[in-house]
Amino acid sequence: MTYEFERKQRIAVLGGGPGGYEAALAGAQLGADVTLIERTGVGGAAVITDVVPSKSLISTAEATNAVRGASELGVQFFSRTDSGKPVKPEVTVNLAAVNKRLLSLARHQSEDMRASLEQAGVRIVNGDGRLDGRDAVIVSTESGGRGTDFDRVEADTIVVSVGGSPRRLPSAMPDGERILDWTQLYSLTAVPEHLIVVGSGVTGAEFASAYRALGSEVTLISSRDQVLPGEDADAAAVIEGVFKRSGMTVLSKSRASSVTRTENGVLATLTDGRTVEGSHCLMAVGAVPNTAGIGLEDAGVQMTEGGLIRVNRVARTSIPNIYAAGDCTTFMPLASVASMQGRAAIFHAMGDAVNPTELRNVAANIFTQPEIATVGWTQKQIEEGIAQGEIYKLPLKSNPRAKMLGIKDGFVKLFARTGSGTVIGGVIVAPKASELIFPLAIAVEHRLNVDEIARAFAVYPSLTGSITDAAKAMHIVK
Repeated sequence: MTYEFERKQRIAVLGGGPGGYEAALAGAQLGADVTLIERTGVGGAAVITDVVPSKSLISTAEATNAVRGASELGVQFFSRTDSGKPVKPEVTVNLAAVNKRLLSLARHQSEDMRASLEQAGVRIVNGDGRLDGRDAVIVSTESGGRGTDFDRVEADTIVVSVGGSPRRLPSAMPDGERILDWTQLYSLTAVPEHLIVVGSGVTGAEFASAYRALGSEVTLISSRDQVLPGEDADAAAVIEGVFKRSGMTVLSKSRASSVTRTENGVLATLTDGRTVEGSHCLMAVGAVPNTAGIGLEDAGVQMTEGGLIRVNRVARTSIPNIYAAGDCTTFMPLASVASMQGRAAIFHAMGDAVNPTELRNVAANIFTQPEIATVGWTQKQIEEGIAQGEIYKLPLKSNPRAKMLGIKDGFVKLFARTGSGTVIGGVIVAPKASELIFPLAIAVEHRLNVDEIARAFAVYPSLTGSITDAAKAMHIVK
């Protein structure tokens, strides 16, 4: 008698960021033989040099602002001189200690993720990977002074999740000391005296906000009329107003042609001839996908001119057994989206039930102070007729809990389908907007209408009460 056993499906995951991690974990949970290839550590750049450390730094900046603003709530801090006279202390930040802590957090998060994969049975290979056709990955690893070893990992399914890197301009090349990209900030041992930030997109705005709170003089060079040009215009206006009120210099409609080192700092030269001198410069001019030279073109994978991998809503590329997830794809560059793509790719490849990713349902957040959280259709799309909807905006300063907390800036904005009142989107500008947006994300995902939101009980007083208040104002007359 002859017995035939079905071979386990072999999955190779190239890149261990959020997308690769979730793909590997899902594959192992479904019984596949999974190999994960990662060169910097499990979690990838998102955990080691991007999301985890940057948001940890921003948390410190929030704490600094909270201490500075405590006197508005009646809380005062004093130390005493030798004579017993009370003296108000200055708020200072030990950036070396801050950076040591956040890098430690990033390392521990990476180790925890690695442990989860190993416990699930994933084989982890440290090295650089590239596709060898459509059914294998070649991994190159350092071999302790003996040169480079190569390993060929055969696979039925390949998931590419190689992420992206900071875009570099020849006229403003980072040196890791004075001219920096966002991965190099954590080597600083002291708060920059004057930080010039080139680029007013999400990354530039977040770091400008954080370092201003930490005590740096900040000049933000923005090529557009307003900071955060891709975001809700009302939200961007609030953030720019907060920036200027905090003492930040915002140079709108300005573009840096070069950034060079000086004897004691940096010099940014603008295209109109103006110059800005500072102690340090952060280049935040976008990212490029890490897709060059890893065999995608030879395998027949379709890509954009900018090197992004074209994928569909289940993360599948133009080659049926090759999937891609994360910042290297044409989808939204968010860690949460990458994770969802990674799982969708494996579920689809292994025949499990899968819900194609719907980008309009994705909740996103910008970690400025205050934060901006969004989900669903935008006001601009409604005004342009792409979506049919009503708009209602409620300033946060009318919220009783906001008054108690001393919150002066922000709002809740709802978008509801004309006629049915179905919630199709929203914007929240507030402290911890990233937490407040979740009810709206559920409403958009499950097509709840404004009356259903209004009937839910919000705690009184609470910031979420502004969500139900906005929904009540949009009541559907039957």
